[in-house]
Amino acid sequence: MCAIAGEFNFRRRPDCGIHARGRAMLTTMKRRGPDQDGVRLTENGLLLHARLSVIDPKNGVQPMTYCKDNVEYSVVYNGELYNTAELRRELEALGHTFRTRCDTEVVLKAYLEWKDRCVEKFNGIFAFAVWDSPEKALFLARDRMGVKPLFYALRGESLVFASEIKTLLTHPDIPAEIDRDGIAEIMLNGPGRTPGYGVFKGIEEVRPAHCGYFDRDGLRLKRYWKLLPREHTESFDETAEHVRFLVTDSIRRQLISDVPIGTFLSGGLDSSLISAVACKELSAQGKCLHTFSVDYRDNEKYFRAGKFQPNSDSSFIRKMQEQLSGEHHLVLLDTVQLADALYDAVEARDLPGMADVDASLLLFCKEIKEHVTVALSGECADEIFGGYPWYRDPEIRQKAGFPWAQTTEWRASFLRNEWQTDPAAFMEKRYQATLDDTETLPGTSAEEKRMQEMMRLNLDWFMQTLLDRKDRMSMYNGLEVRVPFCDWRIADYLYSVPWAFKDRQGQEKGLLREAMRGWLPDEVLFRKKSPYPKTHNPAYRREVAFRLRNVMEDPSSPLLSLVKKTALEALLESESAVPWYGQLMTAPQTIAYFLQVDHWLRKYKVRIV
Repeated sequence: MCAIAGEFNFRRRPDCGIHARGRAMLTTMKRRGPDQDGVRLTENGLLLHARLSVIDPKNGVQPMTYCKDNVEYSVVYNGELYNTAELRRELEALGHTFRTRCDTEVVLKAYLEWKDRCVEKFNGIFAFAVWDSPEKALFLARDRMGVKPLFYALRGESLVFASEIKTLLTHPDIPAEIDRDGIAEIMLNGPGRTPGYGVFKGIEEVRPAHCGYFDRDGLRLKRYWKLLPREHTESFDETAEHVRFLVTDSIRRQLISDVPIGTFLSGGLDSSLISAVACKELSAQGKCLHTFSVDYRDNEKYFRAGKFQPNSDSSFIRKMQEQLSGEHHLVLLDTVQLADALYDAVEARDLPGMADVDASLLLFCKEIKEHVTVALSGECADEIFGGYPWYRDPEIRQKAGFPWAQTTEWRASFLRNEWQTDPAAFMEKRYQATLDDTETLPGTSAEEKRMQEMMRLNLDWFMQTLLDRKDRMSMYNGLEVRVPFCDWRIADYLYSVPWAFKDRQGQEKGLLREAMRGWLPDEVLFRKKSPYPKTHNPAYRREVAFRLRNVMEDPSSPLLSLVKKTALEALLESESAVPWYGQLMTAPQTIAYFLQVDHWLRKYKVRIV
C-alpha cells in the first residue's frame, strides 16, 4: 500500500512552483509510504508516490513509466490486485512482457491494453492515476467497494488529487474551509460522510466503482459497476457451497505478500474465520501466522453483558488460540493512552472520527506493525451478510432514515443558532438518494426489496465509515490491512440471495455460519455477534469529560463557535445511552467526538465560510 498524489493542468505547462508544492505534498505522504518515494514531471503536471513495499520491493518503484511507440505512460498506484497472476497470463498471451513481479506493472499494462475498461478486470483494492501521454489525459480510478481512498480538488483549470485530505491542504490554492454543508456533515452525519464529499469546501472524493479522465475538457467520471439484482436459482445448500468458495478464495488470494503477514483476532466469527483459513494456508507453506487481539486494562472487571455485547472476547480468543498453530499477540491499552490517541486519530483521518474506536485501532495497528507489515481483518461481513441488529429487528429496519443514526434532532440541538438548518431534510435527502439508486427485480416482495435497500445503505454509508477508519488508522502506522469480506464478488453474489437464506435459523449471518461449518469450534462459529472491543472502564468517561470541560473553559475554543456550551454541559451530566453513531458510540464516545472536533478545528486551522 502507498500514497499517491499529483497536480495537472492541460491549459498551461507546469509553473516554477510545482516542485515546491510537490515536496510539501510528499512530506504528508511519508506515513502511508515510508519505504520509498518518487516524482514524475510530465509536460502537463506532476505525479507523486510514497511506497510501502509489499510485493517485489526491489523493482516496484513508482511512479512507474512505460514507453511504447515513442510515447510514455506513467502510473502511481495505491492498492493490491488479488488476480494479478491471471491478468499477467492474459496480458502475456496478448503480447505484453513484464520486468517485475509487482501488480503495479500489471495495472499499467492492463491500462495500455484495455484503457478505461481495465478496471472491470480487476479484483482488488486500489486507487490509481495514469498519465496517458498520447491522449494528453490523466486517468483516475478507484476500486469497486471503496477500500482505498482518492480525494481531489478542482482549482480553476487545475486538478489536484491525493490519497488523503492532508496532502491536498498543503496546496496554496486549497484552503482548509468548511461551509454550512461541511458543518452539517460533522454534526448531523459524522463520523459518516456523504459519498463523494470531502467535508472541506471544494474537496471531493472519487466515489467507489468510479473512474474517468481529466483533460482539456475538464474532469469526467463515470460509474463502472454497481450492485444489480439477479434471479437466485440455487438451493440453500448450493448457496452455502458458493459462499464457502468465495470466502475461502478471497482469504487465500489476500495472503500473497513478500513481507510478514498476520490477522486480527477478536474471537468473533469474522476474524476467527479469516485466521483459521490463513493459518491452514500458511502452515502448508511452512510459514507461521501471527494473530493479534486488543483489550483494555480492567475491562474484565467492568464488563457488563448487554443487548449489543452479550459476552467479552477473552474466552473465545483463548479457544481460537488452542485451535491455531501460529503465534498470538495481545495488545493491552490503558485509559490515558486511549484518550491521548484521540488527537492522533483525527490527524490520521483528517476529520473527527469514531472517537476511541478510531484511537484504539490506531494504537493497535502501531503494535501490530512491530511484527508484520500486512494484516487481514474481518470488516464488511456484517454489511454483506446482514449481521447488524438493524437488519434483524423488523421495527428498526422499517423506519425511514439511516438505522445507525436515528438521533438527528438530538444532534442538531448541539448546534449554535447561526448554524441551524433543516436537519431532517439534510439527512432525508441523502437517505432517499441511496434508496432511489437501489435496483430490484419486478415482483420482488416488500421484505426482499427492503433488505436490498438495507444492504445498499450499509455498503454505501456505514461500511465506508469503517473502511475510512481501517485505512487511515493502519496506514498512519505504515501497516497494510486487507479486508477479505470486502471482495466485490461476495457482495455481488449476496445482493440477490434471499433474506431467508442469510437469516438461516433466525441467527445473524446464519448463511455464513452454515457455509463455514468445520472451520471453527461450534462455540465460536455460533457465537452471537459482538462488536469491535471498546473500553468499559468508567475512568475513560471521567478522563474525556475532564478534557472536554477544559476545552469549554477556554474562551478561544473553536468548538464553542459551532456548538452550544449548555448542550455540552447537559451531555457531561447525562447518563443517557443515546447513541451518536451506532452501538459503538454512546455517551463516552460522544464526549470524545467533541474533543476530536475541537482538535480538528484547531490543528487544521479550519475557517468557517
